[in-house]
Amino acid sequence: MKRLLSALVISSFCYANPVFAQQTQKPVLHGKNWMAITGKPLAATAGAMIFQQGGNAVDAACAMLGATCTMWDTLSWGGETQLLLYNPKTKKVIAINAMGVAPTGATPEFFKSKGYNFPPEYGPLAATTPGTPGGLIYMLANYGTMSLEQVLAPSMDLAKGYPIEAQAANMIEKNKDKIKQWPYSKKVLLTHPGEQREAPEAGEIFVQQDLFETLSKLVAAEKAALKQGKTRKQALMAAYDRFYKGDIGQEFVRGSKEQGGLITMADLANWKPVEEEPLKVSYKGVDVYKLKQWTQGPVMLQALNILENFDLKTMGFNSPKYIHTLYQAMNLAFADRDFYYGDPNFGPQEPMKGLLSKEYSRQRAKLISFDKNNPNIGPGDPYPFEGKTNPYLHLLKSRGFEMDTTQRNFAPKHDLTNHSKDEVYQERLWLGTTSVEAADKEGWIVSITPSGGWLPATIAGNTGMGMSQRMQSFVLDSTINPFNVVAPGKRPRVTLSPSLALKDGKPYVSFAVQGGDTQDQNLLQFFLNMTEFGMNVQQAAEAPNFNTNQLWLSLGGTKTEDRLPKPGQILLNSNTKAEDRETLKKMGYTPTYSDRTSGPINAVYFDWKHQSLWGGSSNHGEDYGIGW
Repeated sequence: MKRLLSALVISSFCYANPVFAQQTQKPVLHGKNWMAITGKPLAATAGAMIFQQGGNAVDAACAMLGATCTMWDTLSWGGETQLLLYNPKTKKVIAINAMGVAPTGATPEFFKSKGYNFPPEYGPLAATTPGTPGGLIYMLANYGTMSLEQVLAPSMDLAKGYPIEAQAANMIEKNKDKIKQWPYSKKVLLTHPGEQREAPEAGEIFVQQDLFETLSKLVAAEKAALKQGKTRKQALMAAYDRFYKGDIGQEFVRGSKEQGGLITMADLANWKPVEEEPLKVSYKGVDVYKLKQWTQGPVMLQALNILENFDLKTMGFNSPKYIHTLYQAMNLAFADRDFYYGDPNFGPQEPMKGLLSKEYSRQRAKLISFDKNNPNIGPGDPYPFEGKTNPYLHLLKSRGFEMDTTQRNFAPKHDLTNHSKDEVYQERLWLGTTSVEAADKEGWIVSITPSGGWLPATIAGNTGMGMSQRMQSFVLDSTINPFNVVAPGKRPRVTLSPSLALKDGKPYVSFAVQGGDTQDQNLLQFFLNMTEFGMNVQQAAEAPNFNTNQLWLSLGGTKTEDRLPKPGQILLNSNTKAEDRETLKKMGYTPTYSDRTSGPINAVYFDWKHQSLWGGSSNHGEDYGIGW
């Protein structure tokens, strides 16, 4: 990594320099026909198998999604899926929203009656309705070419038994006391009950018979429909219905209720994946696409709009001025995220037109002072940029924010609580998922950030499927965010944030990362590494970055103090120069240091000059890619 920094100074614009490429810890992946990248080597192999059988990128993405869920790559089958997809036939980017919703009975009053300030982070009451099975089937039915039987074959093989990796096995052991609270989780995950180590050992063949039977039922429903003369799509929807309206769903609901959950069969039957038009902004001629405001994705778009007002390249890669400018821009965007983002299918309507307007961003950019960190950044007022009056000024003022645009915004006193470095807090900030990136020579591209059902997970009955924990991303108090208050049927505002960028009307780069609230921080820096500093996709993925903690946490903890922003706290890479450390301290920052300053970034770059694909997968975690 140190060599990477020095090389950047010498050859930051040598985009395809093979000598420079060797400075990374992992090589660039090259492919002519396809690229498959995800969070586990075996799961990337699953995508490669589908490609080799003639599937397109959608088929391969479905196989990788299923495999990562089966391997507990910080998610399971009862979680959620959200993705961006480029259709080469229409030349359009579409979004598929397969985020689950709050179940019947999930109200602020219900959770407050149990002593929560936020919905819980573990257990059946943390669960939204499962979205991944429906999202996978919808994507496959509408944009893939293969059958469910074909794309689930790798997952079913894994469920019958695979050598579990140390990462997942040790996570099970670490959390075995929680896992013992839930009988179905204990049955599946603790393979050596009563022994000193109750979790599987690394390399042990880990068998999930219940999950295998559940996946077999989905395939059986598809096959039965085909025998009846149904079309491919109708047969896939028969499998969908067996999950959301049939015996699989019934067992899921039964298992949830037995353990104290709220999900009903009506909740499953009423839920469906939604195809959406993504949000986008243009940054110096590159169109960047993100999911809508039920995710944090627009925060990167807002930050890009703000940063477009500055000459970042002249500042120098990771110079104190560059770090400071990005930190301030991200804080401005995250302050808006924390107050204005929520499910657009529920009122009130979020002011996204104003938030993403260039004029609003120029106003926000003027709040950046180059001499010190501003710990008092709060939400702005985007409503005038939509020709409207802000209906929530009273809430902002009740929190102590000053909305006069001639002044700086002031954070409420409780937002300024100072905390020491806390490993639990940092784990919540990074709390991960996985990502799936797939592309093929026909032009199909899929970028997914699936999640939910991570370890320690509550398994729903005998389905073998871990339930989502995404309810914790709701708030119970409208003064924190009037758009994201929990309600039955509503999607929480999540951190999950796949990305796609087009240049000159053609795909440029597809990218995603795990890491909770840090996702769009890391993705922003990755994107700028390529566009401003000429790094190739692997260099951009490995390059040292930083994290801001000056935001409300979206995950972890049921008390307000667990979620509070930490103004000025910054996580820097351990190789940050001593003089830069001192400069940032004098500017009001409280730095901590780590060799790991990013979740694993996975990406595909489209080389139109040579008609080839470049894959990047960062050197953190077990993420892995295969190209051909």
